[in-house]
Amino acid sequence: MPRIQEHRFIDLAASPSAPRKQLPELDRRSFLKVSATLAAATGMSSAAYGRNFDSGTPVHYPDPDIVVMDKRFRYKLGNTPIMRLHTGTLWAEGPAWNGVGRYLLWSDIPNDEQLRWIEEDGHVSRRFRFPAGNSNGNTFDYQGRQIACEHGNRRVLRYEYNGKTTVLADKFDGKPLNAPNDVIVHPNDGSIWFTDPGYGSLMDYEGNRVRESAGSVQPYQKEAIYRIDGQSGAITKVADQPFKPNGLCFSHDYRKMYVADTGASHYDAAKNIIWQYDVDGATLKNPRTFADMTLNGKSGFSDGIRCDEDGNVWSSAGWVGDGYDGVHIFAPDGARIGQIRLPEICSNVCFGGSKRNRLFMTGSQSLYAVFVETRGAHIT
Repeated sequence: MPRIQEHRFIDLAASPSAPRKQLPELDRRSFLKVSATLAAATGMSSAAYGRNFDSGTPVHYPDPDIVVMDKRFRYKLGNTPIMRLHTGTLWAEGPAWNGVGRYLLWSDIPNDEQLRWIEEDGHVSRRFRFPAGNSNGNTFDYQGRQIACEHGNRRVLRYEYNGKTTVLADKFDGKPLNAPNDVIVHPNDGSIWFTDPGYGSLMDYEGNRVRESAGSVQPYQKEAIYRIDGQSGAITKVADQPFKPNGLCFSHDYRKMYVADTGASHYDAAKNIIWQYDVDGATLKNPRTFADMTLNGKSGFSDGIRCDEDGNVWSSAGWVGDGYDGVHIFAPDGARIGQIRLPEICSNVCFGGSKRNRLFMTGSQSLYAVFVETRGAHIT
């Protein structure tokens, strides 16, 4: 869709709580090689990220960076803008909404901290948890306890009411986990489902590099999706078709599961797709491609994904550039119906706010939000 004006966003983070840190010249093995390839293939230049935030200049409604691509995308509000709520992180991931506390929690993996944005006044608390085990994905269970995937410690951890922690998973089949990435909870049986692609064990920047397996893209074992039983705590492998399973979510009716595959970061045969499975009790069946991330001949990564009350899948998108990076929205049949364009790579998304009608988006260095005319299908 052609642009009709110079786009500006409302920036509520003009004065971050701490000075912004310069990204060090480190090899982010999992993505930078791929992003360079994509840039060469698409002709992307540094100007692709040149859009500026200016809190003194209002957005002309309707926000031109909320793009309707299909009439089924009826969730755009004509009088709301994309907002940047915070900036200053190195690589932001894992947003999770706490409905009781009315706050959003998210991770800054390289800085080894979790941050908290409070709905009441927009206050951001840095080092809500520090150190945080280089945590990536976060969620809350149906008892309100936080669950985190720790890259650095290669485990899934739960924070208890008494201030202690419980290790829910750190090994499978007698071997350490690679580095758990994203996690969700099923409301009916309390089971916990998580992915283990292993990025945090491939570099010191986001965890602890596994030196004894140098040269291998599988730190300890085949990348996979796991389930933790809500009663016994037993861990089972439920799928391993994705090359590197990343973000995951249930459908609105819990009959399907969606899993983002970022395996193209390390495997030539991998494709930038979102997988779909049928949920059959404690198992996943019928693996198939739900959506391809290719748009106008350019293909980037889907990382974090969430489902709304109508069954649409809202996926982060990145590593291509201007006009692609942000959020892509897919109808239940896998057709791309909408887009939210951001000036940064989008890593993860979640629904939150008092009515669960606000989409929170973690960019590489910032936290964004926009109100939409739908609600998240799940508690976070």
